[in-house]
Amino acid sequence: MKTDILVVGAGFAGSVIAERYAAEGRSVVVVEKREHIGGNAFDEFDVTGVLVHRYGPHIFHTNSPQISNYLSRFTEWRSYEHKVLAMVESQLYPVPINRTTINRLYGLSLDQEGVARYLESVRTHRMPVLNSEDVVLNNVGSDLCDKFFRGYTMKQWNLDLSELSPVVAGRIPVRTNDDDRYFTDDFQKMPSEGYTKLFERMLHHPNIRVELGTDFASVKGKIIADKVFYSGPIDSYFDHRFGKLPYRSLSFEHQHLPDRLQFQPVGTVNYPNDFSFTRITEFKHLTGQSHAGTSIVREYPKSEGDPYYPIPTPETLALYRKYSELAEAEKNTHFIGRLAEYRYYNMDQAVASALTLYRKCAGGQA
Repeated sequence: MKTDILVVGAGFAGSVIAERYAAEGRSVVVVEKREHIGGNAFDEFDVTGVLVHRYGPHIFHTNSPQISNYLSRFTEWRSYEHKVLAMVESQLYPVPINRTTINRLYGLSLDQEGVARYLESVRTHRMPVLNSEDVVLNNVGSDLCDKFFRGYTMKQWNLDLSELSPVVAGRIPVRTNDDDRYFTDDFQKMPSEGYTKLFERMLHHPNIRVELGTDFASVKGKIIADKVFYSGPIDSYFDHRFGKLPYRSLSFEHQHLPDRLQFQPVGTVNYPNDFSFTRITEFKHLTGQSHAGTSIVREYPKSEGDPYYPIPTPETLALYRKYSELAEAEKNTHFIGRLAEYRYYNMDQAVASALTLYRKCAGGQA
């Protein structure tokens, strides 16, 4: 088989590349090892008719008008600002930590300036900042660290905060005001008909052929393409020449609760210190769907299984650099996305990275 463009993976990165090249008249083949498009953002109606995210909650947010305008070609939106609570000592507190969290947790009545002074009084100054523990202790001190961060991190990563790159904890802000939104981006919305419909429209083009249930290894060398865009695990592409890059995986326990309108007060509740799962998400908060019952999912981190989160330690990043050097030497093959670049991407970042690569390779305009 011959095609202009071969795309490996039908998640955000691969679908953007496919759509852009198809729009300029190029023939595109997309191979996807799963039986569906959309990658980890795939959503579907469960057997009771509730729209759920099979692979855990995906909340779209961005500060880039370019990204929101591009995706708006394929979906209408509904406004949604995600809120998260953490179960600490049998009580629910806002996350990220804010003024409400501190006042309720410690029985205080501090104003915004008072919260700033309180945090200054409890923080442990760590310089230089070498790991995520340094970041958290610098921000909130040891007690808040132990209550909200240390246990959750150990469950999520099977590593202590001190063993993780500062990038991990650096993604979580601390606020002195009452803002209880998890994200503060200008654009916070959900696809009104779900992510799968968005991907269907993105890939619905006469120049695009999608092959589901097809592993790249089974077609490598059989599909001749001018350019290949690979969004799978980079170590797998090179047959694990230097060893496997480690990932954290997840298992998902979906549950429907009939005749119950609401299970919890917000979209996601974190469990940093109790239970073996890290969080519970209730999907009707995210989608705004009306239904007599409600559907939730519990997330259990694990070491084996589908790769979800690259593990950012100095050792793993050094191993990735070896594979990256091999990737740079590849002719006409480009590596794109979370697994191929071994970095954590939000959805808008994955779209932005794909659009940037497309413009670089094709001289196109998004």
